[in-house]
Amino acid sequence: MNKKLYRSISSRMICGVCGGIGEYFNIDPNVVRIGFVILGCGGVGIITYIVAAIILPEK
Repeated sequence: MNKKLYRSISSRMICGVCGGIGEYFNIDPNVVRIGFVILGCGGVGIITYIVAAIILPEK
């Protein structure tokens, strides 16, 4: 099984990063979004999200 991480087209709010991570790990994308919000309070989540939005290709 060869799974790849992509930005989601169907489950996107801004760029589809959280939706893609949720699909990859087979979890609800809202859980991933909450994690990014918690990390975003320190700035790490915002930077990580921007880098992932640039690096990850769309599905």
